[in-house]
Amino acid sequence: MPDLPDVVLWSIPAFVLLTIVEIISFRIHPDDDEVGYEPKDTAASLSMGLGSVFFDLLWKIPIVAILAGIYALTPARIPLAWWTFPLILLAQDFFYYWSHRGHHVIRVLWACHVVHHSSQRFNLSTALRQPWTSLTSWLFYVPMVLAGVSPAVIAFCSSVNLVYQFWIHTERVDRLPRPFEFVLNTPSHHRVHHASQGGYLDRNFGGILIVWDRLFASFAPEVERPKYGLTKNIETYNPLRVATHEYVSITRDVMGAANWRDRLGYLFRGPGWRPAQAAPETERTAA
Repeated sequence: MPDLPDVVLWSIPAFVLLTIVEIISFRIHPDDDEVGYEPKDTAASLSMGLGSVFFDLLWKIPIVAILAGIYALTPARIPLAWWTFPLILLAQDFFYYWSHRGHHVIRVLWACHVVHHSSQRFNLSTALRQPWTSLTSWLFYVPMVLAGVSPAVIAFCSSVNLVYQFWIHTERVDRLPRPFEFVLNTPSHHRVHHASQGGYLDRNFGGILIVWDRLFASFAPEVERPKYGLTKNIETYNPLRVATHEYVSITRDVMGAANWRDRLGYLFRGPGWRPAQAAPETERTAA
């Protein structure tokens, strides 16, 4: 498999520098319509980001072993070249859309992704608020491996996709010209994705492109001002609690379930699902 750089690691200095620039911009030009920064929230986001770098290295070992095994079993091979890279990146973005959507609508997957939505702020530091349990996204890229794309190339494209998404976590950028807004994921589209209003829930899952949302009926434009966070916020800055709170809630629900059908429902149905006889108390996504 080709030896490709980890684009995310190389981008960390730029992430930090741009975050500092955005903080300064709020000091120089405050805007009452923007939520801005809060020290404890920013510290929590940075802690989650640093922790994710460490844990991702651990999870990479079994994930790489599984994908390498699948890759070895398929006879197909798609080389990485100047003409194949755009197509591979396009395919990765397509499967990222379905991975992202799946992590919003299946509760056991949401337990990982909820970390990224747990802040009631929306700024560049929010982009760094990443989970520590990223063990499930690889499943969605198995078709690419079976088609002959090297797992290393998929990891590289995923890093490019993640780096792109850093800059869209901001309120400092308004709408872009219409052609860009129609094709690309932009700050306006991603503000909708992080909002907790009912009309914004489970919308705008795209990574680099927003066209997947337009094609698969999950697009919503930014109309009203977003309210960020979860519909039931966790009210903590403790990184360990941020990383694990939904797993704790799932465990409590599963242990208290009356039968196996309900236990499976708590794991694999939506984050807001409850048995018919139970009151709807479970935390819902911030879409």
